[in-house]
Amino acid sequence: MAREQEQQIATSNINRICQGTEIIGNIKTSGDIRFDGVLEGNIISSGKLVIGSVGKTKGEINCRTADIFGFVDGVLDVSEIVNLKASANIKGTITTAKISIEAGAIFNGTCTMPEPQKNQAAQKKG
Repeated sequence: MAREQEQQIATSNINRICQGTEIIGNIKTSGDIRFDGVLEGNIISSGKLVIGSVGKTKGEINCRTADIFGFVDGVLDVSEIVNLKASANIKGTITTAKISIEAGAIFNGTCTMPEPQKNQAAQKKG
């Protein structure tokens, strides 16, 4: 019984914006989010962001991890990893620790990958 409640709570922490929804404004969440609508604004999430294949965003994105299947025009600041899937179309800048780009994905912009803190400390000693 307790395990079922944990699964329900974990599932309810995923925000979903469905196809046909258009938002002008900002979204801020501490949970994961899947976006299949249209957004003109910013997304801030301390969790995982998924932009579905029909999802379109224009603005700034700040999250822990991102799986992009759709269209993004703007700035992506992702602390762990960005996965650009084959159907992704990105126009803008990406700052992330790791990036994965599938064949077929379109990326027009720049990507910056800051050095991990561990390497920076070692370089200062040398």
